[in-house]
Amino acid sequence: MSAAPLVGYSSSGSEDETEAPAAAGRSKPRSGGRRCGQNSLPTQRFPVPDSVLSMFSSTEEGPEDDSTKHGGRIRTFPHERGNWATHIYIPYEAKEEFLDLLDVLLSRAQTFVPRLVQMEEFHLSLSQSVVLRHHWILPFVQALKDHMASFQRFFFTANQVKIYTNQEKTRTFIGLEVTSGHAQFLDLVSEVDRVMEEFDLTTFYQNPSFHVSLAWCVGDACLQLEGQCLQELQEIVDEFEDSEMLLRVLAEQVRCKSGNKFFSMPLK
Repeated sequence: MSAAPLVGYSSSGSEDETEAPAAAGRSKPRSGGRRCGQNSLPTQRFPVPDSVLSMFSSTEEGPEDDSTKHGGRIRTFPHERGNWATHIYIPYEAKEEFLDLLDVLLSRAQTFVPRLVQMEEFHLSLSQSVVLRHHWILPFVQALKDHMASFQRFFFTANQVKIYTNQEKTRTFIGLEVTSGHAQFLDLVSEVDRVMEEFDLTTFYQNPSFHVSLAWCVGDACLQLEGQCLQELQEIVDEFEDSEMLLRVLAEQVRCKSGNKFFSMPLK
């Protein structure tokens, strides 16, 4: 079985990015550089001290893209000031029993790929990561709230182990795919896509595999994780005590993360 494409994740450097690159075709905002005027007085000009010149030496420089600061993840686009990475998803609240299951799964998977690490938080994506200008954020969120207003809460089950990669194949994930509730997720994505189209943004993937990512590693580790490893991980899930009830979850809200801002849209 070939690895499924990862739904809704980018390989950008940090989960806490507050800004992202400009969309194609959109102009870069003007810098706040200072304009120099001519001096009408015929007085002698004194040299500007180095300490003053150095104050403005880095105003046009972006942040250093050091992958060692975020687990070796590789940024797939350059940082540009004034743009915000934005993502729509349903949060997955991990209970103690879920974390117990995850410990067993990760321990077994690390015998095949030792560099795997646990996800810091869990969710199911309803959009790709897109770019918003700062002044678009509030109108975008309001449009989302309008489109989400009629949706009811629903239960879904995620208990099928699958291996995913991002589009660039720079990161590999172990996930639990949704096996019930798929139709409700498609309805939500349909409304999210309408909002994306209103703002001329990229819509979601065709035939998406809705899932909760459990662990990840840098690079393409599909060959090591599929086959025997995948079979053993599925057996652990199937045999785990009360796994059927443990992995049946109530979807109660849709959440939007834009840079370091979070917006919640409760379902009815």
